Amino acid sequence: MRTFERRHWRVAAAALGSVALLSTAACGGSDAAEDGKITLTVDTFGVFGYDDLFKQYMEENPNIVIKENNVTDLNADYVPQLQQNIAAGSGAGDIVAVEEGIVQQFYLSQGDNFVDLAEYGAADLEENFLPWKWEMGKGPNGEILGLGTDIGGMSMCYNKTLFEDAGLPTDREEVSASWETWEDFIEVGKEFQEAETGASFVSTVTPYFNSINAQGGTHTFFDEQNNLVADSNPVILDSWDLAERMVDEGLSANLTMWSDEWNAGIQNNVFATLPCPAWMLGHIENTAGESGRDQWDVAEVPGNGGNWGGSWLSVTTQSEHPEEAADLAMFLTSPEGQISAWNAANTLPSSPQALEDPAVTEFTREYFNQAPVGEIYSKTAKELEPVYYGVNNAQVSEEFRKALEAMEQGQVSPDEAWEQALSGAQRASGE
Repeated sequence: MRTFERRHWRVAAAALGSVALLSTAACGGSDAAEDGKITLTVDTFGVFGYDDLFKQYMEENPNIVIKENNVTDLNADYVPQLQQNIAAGSGAGDIVAVEEGIVQQFYLSQGDNFVDLAEYGAADLEENFLPWKWEMGKGPNGEILGLGTDIGGMSMCYNKTLFEDAGLPTDREEVSASWETWEDFIEVGKEFQEAETGASFVSTVTPYFNSINAQGGTHTFFDEQNNLVADSNPVILDSWDLAERMVDEGLSANLTMWSDEWNAGIQNNVFATLPCPAWMLGHIENTAGESGRDQWDVAEVPGNGGNWGGSWLSVTTQSEHPEEAADLAMFLTSPEGQISAWNAANTLPSSPQALEDPAVTEFTREYFNQAPVGEIYSKTAKELEPVYYGVNNAQVSEEFRKALEAMEQGQVSPDEAWEQALSGAQRASGE
């Protein structure tokens, strides 16, 4: 799951049935059920696709009860709660999901709060993960602190009905060809707006800002020495300029991402495009529901692909049952577990074996006009390169989000928004 700000910046809550307890606040680690069974709590955000896996694990391990604390918004809710629980030494789940944008923050500077999974056999699992995914799950001394779940990959979802209303091509190959670059994308957006369909080309500029950041190189707000370089990194400058142009051209519906209004926009065809890492497909389908079937399709993203989101599972030192929690984490992140999660929610595997499985490569998603999403996402997955985000990435990313939204909504000028973003970033990073 999971995603922009992943995570997998995140995503919407899965409807988990009887095996999962959904809560907007973590309610602590291990517990003992009334019948003497061990209860393991798993903290997640968005859609991880674990419903069937939880059922399977409890059937195979009748002494285990799994409860999931799942929230919708990664940056606004999940990250602050996780920070609070880790700092307090209580309140975190036995297993917690750690998203791409916060992995350095927790593993490199707070690694002693997580169990070294090598103590429970995880050192033998290296071949189950893409090399960079495996390495990023390590602590400063090589401890195995997290096992990879998904990676983001990139595509662009587009509302086929709205494109047809605007007189634009609707075939996914033609759409992909129409926006090979982000400059092309803006030109298509201008054509869409000129058609006056009553909808906007984009929902908000924030996901596009984050998408270009994910494409642009080895780092974003911080360099590999953890220096704040937001005011000089060409990746940030280019993505900001793109967002500003989208605002100037009137392409945005000015909806705050993950808000009720934004979700209603998906349901009611208020905007026509949305950057779609693999995990976003589940959010669109869950949000739009049956009325959205065949409305949306999937094309290639402008630019050079990239990765937005993805997570790791970690066992906290707060867990009273670290051995059982480690076993569950290894089960969920196994190649078979990742294929199951892909089938459930199209969370793109970080396992090479899973990425090569026909269940992934040949998968088409009926809801999205039978889009060959397995082919779209898996063909570049093994070539993805990691991006260094820095230990204060989540905080700085939030400052940029607030500044972008203020500019988008006309509260401040573009220059004022840029200064607001930079000053907020400096405060958030302690400079």
